Amino acid sequence: MVTRGSPALSCPGPVSVSPGTETTPPSDSAPSPKGDKLNELLGWPQTLEWREMGRWVLFEEKLEVDAGRWSAPHVPTLALPSLQKLRSLLAEGLVLLDCPAQNLLELVEQVTRVESLSPELRGQLQALLLQRPQHHTQTTGSRPCWGPAQSRKAAHNKEAPMQQQCQSPLRQKLPPGAEAGAVLAGELGFLAQPLAAFVRLRDPVWLGPLTEVPLPSRFFCLLLGPPMLGKGYHELGRAAAVLLSDPHFQWSVRRASNLHDLLTALDAFLEEVTVLPPGRWDPTARIPPPRCLPSRHKRTQAEDRHRNGPLAPSPELQRTGRLFGGLVQDVRRKASWYPSDFSDALHPQCVSAVLYIYLATVTNAITFGGLLGDATDGAQGVLESLLGTAVAGAAFCLMAGQPLTVLSSTGPVLVFERLLFAFCRDYSLDYLPFRLWVGIWVAVFCLALVATEASVLVRYFTRFTEEGFCALISLIFIYDAVGKMLNLAHAYPIQRPGSLAYGCLCQFPGPGGNESQWTRPRPQSRDDLLSVDLGLVNASLLPPHECVQQGGYPRGPGCHTVPDIAFFSLLLFLTSFLFAIALKHMKTSRFFPSVVRKVLSDFSSILAILLGCGLDALLGLAMPKLMVPREFKPTLPGRGWLVPPFGANPWWLSVAAALPALLLSILIFMDQQITAVILNRVEYRLRKGAGFHLDLFCVALLMLLTSVLGLPWYVSATVLSLAHMDSLRRESRACAPGEPHSFLGIREQRLTGLAVFTLTGVSIFLAPVLKFIPMPVLYGIFLYMGVAALSSIQFMKRVQLMLMPAKHQPDLLLLRHVPLSRVHLFTAIQLACLGLLWIIKSTPAAIIFPLMLLGLVGVRKALEWVFSPQELLWLDELMPEEERNVPEKGLEPGHSFSGSDSEDSELMYQPKAPEINISVN
Repeated sequence: MVTRGSPALSCPGPVSVSPGTETTPPSDSAPSPKGDKLNELLGWPQTLEWREMGRWVLFEEKLEVDAGRWSAPHVPTLALPSLQKLRSLLAEGLVLLDCPAQNLLELVEQVTRVESLSPELRGQLQALLLQRPQHHTQTTGSRPCWGPAQSRKAAHNKEAPMQQQCQSPLRQKLPPGAEAGAVLAGELGFLAQPLAAFVRLRDPVWLGPLTEVPLPSRFFCLLLGPPMLGKGYHELGRAAAVLLSDPHFQWSVRRASNLHDLLTALDAFLEEVTVLPPGRWDPTARIPPPRCLPSRHKRTQAEDRHRNGPLAPSPELQRTGRLFGGLVQDVRRKASWYPSDFSDALHPQCVSAVLYIYLATVTNAITFGGLLGDATDGAQGVLESLLGTAVAGAAFCLMAGQPLTVLSSTGPVLVFERLLFAFCRDYSLDYLPFRLWVGIWVAVFCLALVATEASVLVRYFTRFTEEGFCALISLIFIYDAVGKMLNLAHAYPIQRPGSLAYGCLCQFPGPGGNESQWTRPRPQSRDDLLSVDLGLVNASLLPPHECVQQGGYPRGPGCHTVPDIAFFSLLLFLTSFLFAIALKHMKTSRFFPSVVRKVLSDFSSILAILLGCGLDALLGLAMPKLMVPREFKPTLPGRGWLVPPFGANPWWLSVAAALPALLLSILIFMDQQITAVILNRVEYRLRKGAGFHLDLFCVALLMLLTSVLGLPWYVSATVLSLAHMDSLRRESRACAPGEPHSFLGIREQRLTGLAVFTLTGVSIFLAPVLKFIPMPVLYGIFLYMGVAALSSIQFMKRVQLMLMPAKHQPDLLLLRHVPLSRVHLFTAIQLACLGLLWIIKSTPAAIIFPLMLLGLVGVRKALEWVFSPQELLWLDELMPEEERNVPEKGLEPGHSFSGSDSEDSELMYQPKAPEINISVN
């Protein structure tokens, strides 16, 4: 058997050839989308009729006659003899290129002009070919994928049979401009020899009821002959239909000028088929459609890559040699997109993104505000965190080069704030004025980096550096989410039988009016609790509220505790986490219509939060809720909104602040630019470009503003930024049967971020509404984002390989080119770097954490002494110097590696189009 890779949904230009004649080839325009039909002649020698037995829109669908339905779409498989037989029939048959026929009758007359046919047989054959075929139409309430107006464009003014054809659900699945191809095959007893005809019409015309849907047709293939054993003509018809559905064959036949060109196109098709040996597979099995389809221009692109060598760096990362030259270019580049940054947000998907990112942002702001308040003894708090997030985030969305970035307080910056406050406390310094000068110096250093175009150094941030940083922040995020849940378990301890806080007794006054006393001070076990020696007292085990109603006094440490808080907090935590994951994967589920699946997937986090709030309201327990400040005033009593420049500090501290500011500048640069590199990776298909210099310039100005106001410092939050992008993914509408969703890019705009930060600022006044959201639900959403982040990076997939026996490892393209031991060595080095970063972050040595992030670039550079360029090409990426030194032939895998529609894109370590790498801050 022969199998052909998924036939793409495209219709080649029509080609008609008469043997021995030369014609002018049609235009070189791209093939139109196309659906092919196989009408088979049945009923010989009794009543003859044409019946549609198969169709090819993108994949093959067979008519299951007994079940009365179309089969599931599948990759077509053909017998090799059927292709060879088809070639011989076309070589000996009639081939018409650029046939001038304008309707089915004229086409039939052209096809039946064969010398071997007598006038009588020609008349019978013409009458047979003009018979109306039987089409199997399933009446379903399918939604038009291309809009009702567009679906009616191709309709011709043929009212009678065409009204029934327009009702076909298949018509609603075809894009505007689609064409139909017709293949007629069958056994005809009055023919003495096979009759084969291949026709390419000069202009596509509607062939009446020949096709199931009223589409113009350009290709027509006729395969008739005397009866033969087996499914001879049925398989010949399938082979012709598969040929017509192949984009490369269509492209070639569209340009054919004679019979030789047609046969050359067929031979090229045969050279690419894959043979499945008999006895090694089940011929009745249907191969399901692949998750990723190869590009129609794959071979051309591969040749271009090999010919052109390394890809040139993006224009954002090219030096201009002028002060602030990169900033000026960023401003010019982004200015042309500025109006569309608002108009592109007019889509319902943006509403889901705003709600999702808003709740994540406000929770993150409140969490970091509480941590910051603890770290600075109330010098800053939740109010400053909410206000700073709103002001800095909104300003960044309006001015930045990459408005999809979400600014937030991050773990590394929080560690630096804690160390800075501890230094001021130990040396009796005024914290906020000293912090002001640190912020001023950081702004100066960042502006110097912008002026000297230091952002071009991000070319050295390869995947090794990005994954080390992302994995660290992701683990911190997961660790904090689980840690907060454990803190709730301590705040609301689980009550167990026999614990000191378990028992509660109802005591009644004695005869003299005195309350009864326990004979024994505390129960030692469950049995002791149930058999307390009450002596002469009058006591019972009534519930506290009934005890009070009857005039008693509840006594015992368990009387005023609710033993279910910790358990149900964990329930809400896991429910929101698992429910968000389940709904996010609903888009690829087999349940519900595609519109419902998309809505559930887009609003997965919001629905998970609503479910958690509903369960909390149903349980009626005093769960810990989201709390926001009720008054608009600084957390530190007695201070205004403007920080004095010196306070009680000596003047020379304004100069000494440059030293800690230098370390913080390194941290800000690394944190900001690593996130920017991740957000602007080529696989995310951003159309409007990056703005590395402009983004860093905005961060520098905001550092100055927040320092003056005494607000927290902000930098790009990787997890929230990528979650923001994930909520704005654009995907193709999979209309053709079996067609997978393809990733189209990100809905790039500024309005969602602006709305998120505006709502964050208004949250100060939304306390009556936000107080109903349980904190365990938000912790579950945080855990979901962290797990999604960690599981989507290449590093974690290679860690999983270390735990798999070789025979169970997936057939990854990476493992075909790099020995497994080398893959494990590279992963082990990354694990060691990750462990070292975690240790430094968790110890007093955290002050050098920015230098360690910078050290990741040095470690990656040192790996060039351990791994060959070819290995690094598959395991990571090449640095700029390596790209110039490695031969061109060694670069091809790397560039195909980054392409989302490359040959083995499903086997590579790139995030598939529906996935987005999420790393957490």
